[in-house]
Amino acid sequence: MPATRVATTIRRAGPSDLQELLRLEALCFRTDRLSRRSFRRWLRHDDCVFLVCSSDAGTLCGYILVILRRGTRLARLYSLAVDPSFRGRGLAGELTRQAESASCAAGALYMRLEVATDNAAGIALYRKAGYRPFGLYRDYYDDHGDAVRMEKCIHAFKPAGKGRVIPWIAQSTGFTCGPASLMMAMAALDDAYVPSPAEEIRIWREATTIFMTSGHGGCHPIGLALSAARRGFAAEVWVNQRGPLFLESVRDPNKKRVLQLVHQTFVEEAEAWHIPIHYSNLDQQDLVDSFDAGANLLVLISTYRLDRKKAPHWVVLSGVDESCLYVQDPDLSTQSSSDIAGEARNAMDCQHLPIAREDFTAMTRFGGNRLQTAVILRRKEAKPDKVARRSLPI
Repeated sequence: MPATRVATTIRRAGPSDLQELLRLEALCFRTDRLSRRSFRRWLRHDDCVFLVCSSDAGTLCGYILVILRRGTRLARLYSLAVDPSFRGRGLAGELTRQAESASCAAGALYMRLEVATDNAAGIALYRKAGYRPFGLYRDYYDDHGDAVRMEKCIHAFKPAGKGRVIPWIAQSTGFTCGPASLMMAMAALDDAYVPSPAEEIRIWREATTIFMTSGHGGCHPIGLALSAARRGFAAEVWVNQRGPLFLESVRDPNKKRVLQLVHQTFVEEAEAWHIPIHYSNLDQQDLVDSFDAGANLLVLISTYRLDRKKAPHWVVLSGVDESCLYVQDPDLSTQSSSDIAGEARNAMDCQHLPIAREDFTAMTRFGGNRLQTAVILRRKEAKPDKVARRSLPI
């Protein structure tokens, strides 16, 4: 039989809830229980979201505790409990939704949590709510059980007005983020342009720097601009340093020589195609102004804040609001080498990724020499507006 409906209210936890919280904790957990001291601490702590669900009789039937990590855009779902006699009524889902909303209002962009690998019901609940596995903690709990790490973007992109549609395209190799991003940008500007896997490799062959790090070469901003120009688009490049890019990551003298030759060839070809190259920082507001004026932008970022790998990576700007810039990320590869995270990212996890404006500033400075570069695309008939220069770099 379905559980009997009982009127409940979700509200902020207060000091008077302490005894009921301890009762709930004892009912719901055999190990890893929060102590009286811990509850007292979180009940008076500012950097958390602490909600309780109470019945009309005043009995607590559930709680959720989310820790807000100061200095980051991460929230951590620290503990969630529902009285066994109140389960099956959707209370856990509603507590989670309200905690996500409160965390988002406090400035968090992502919620993370840990759940025991043998807690099938918990994992199913979080998956249904949109959480995705991204890691594994071995011997995490007091009983030596393992924990799955899960994450969800809680700050959804809400386009103002009609907005533009930038199609999302996954890169098909580990080294074609540039071509995939360029195809997204071109397809959004021209419905007649048809992206394809063959086109992705063709652009990579045109735009690659040949050597970059210890693997396949990445794409040069001028090379990408040239590829766009050959396909009938107006392109311009912003880069804050002259000379070959990524040279500091190469030790072999012959590879350095090839990089220099490729760079010089790109510069000469850009001059022949009348592609403007601005050797300057492009500040964040200039990027936003260009986007608002109808241009599509490819921006080089460091992936360190995404996967701790410090790799150069091309993304496409897809939206802007007061607190965030949003990007289409072509990379569907796994984010962790741990067992549970062996599955690829969901396509939705790569679309309209929110990046706080101040974080975007740091992510668009790559390597020890703080390389900043972007490729701005417009329809061929559109003439680039004069971009007002500002004193603050990206």
